[in-house]
Amino acid sequence: MEFKDYYQVLGVSRDADEKQIKSAYRKLARKYHPDSNPDDPNAEEQFKELSEAYEVLKDPDKRAKYDRFGKDWERYQHAEDAGYSAEPQDFASWFSGTPGGGRVHYEYRSTGDTGFSDFFETLFGDSFGGRTTTRERVRQQPQRGQDFEYPVEIPLRDAYHGTTRRFDVQIQERCPSCGGSGMNGRGFCPQCSGSGTVPKSKTIEVQIPAGVRTGSRVRVSGQGSPGVNGGPSGDIYLKITVKPDPRFELDGNNLRTEMTVPLYTAILGGEVVVPTVDGSVALTIPSETQNGRVFRLRGKGMPPLSGGERGDLLARVKVQLPSNLTDEERELFQKLAALREGH
Repeated sequence: MEFKDYYQVLGVSRDADEKQIKSAYRKLARKYHPDSNPDDPNAEEQFKELSEAYEVLKDPDKRAKYDRFGKDWERYQHAEDAGYSAEPQDFASWFSGTPGGGRVHYEYRSTGDTGFSDFFETLFGDSFGGRTTTRERVRQQPQRGQDFEYPVEIPLRDAYHGTTRRFDVQIQERCPSCGGSGMNGRGFCPQCSGSGTVPKSKTIEVQIPAGVRTGSRVRVSGQGSPGVNGGPSGDIYLKITVKPDPRFELDGNNLRTEMTVPLYTAILGGEVVVPTVDGSVALTIPSETQNGRVFRLRGKGMPPLSGGERGDLLARVKVQLPSNLTDEERELFQKLAALREGH
């Protein structure tokens, strides 16, 4: 059986990621789909070859097996059927001959037509039906559905208090026409082009916990794509970005802000108003408070996302100088300046 280079079939490199593989397949599937090429006798065969390559490279387990065995896939497969494990030290005796000096005979029988090549069926088994082999049938293992990640921007107030939000998301659902097999009758499913999945939009309601930061990921369990063969559904992850706030700056669990203090209050002492996320609070400052001094308001910072104590609010003094002085005020300042010259 001829070795098939699935990467070459899809025109992608061997280190291509899932997104690149899917994009290449969709582009070529549209180009070579038999419905789009009714006058091309080779279109159906090319489309089958594309779908076969995609079926392997989109599946991490199949791809790992294909990458591992490479062009020697048939010898490794025969050795496994003969009772050797898929480990290099065990294959050594197979490649050099069995302990009795002979080769193990491998027989492959097939019936029917699945639309996939003998190479595919021999390497990956008969899970698509229509073929039987002398190997014991191995039931497909349950596979977990695909996860999805979506970026979300929230204001600082929502990160501080927590919030409930509704989002419209798009996931990949099992194709209703073929049940996720990619096959419809004896050919490839026209609704999903053989991929087994179709896009679906849905609305989800998510509780965003208090204390999230930029870069936090909120998991929405079981809302991703459905699993295969009874496997669990995937998850949706919301990647959080906290919008900049004009009043507050995040510093770990602490918040930083500025409080405006009139010159007379800074000199003589008194009470000033400090902004917090929960609303303004009164703070008594001592006399002769210098510009730039920082006051710590315990427990007025961000709540912890997982354990620990709530942060503090660090309020920096910004002394406000008087303007539009009256003649009397100016005269008083001049007297004060004269008094301070001797100090």
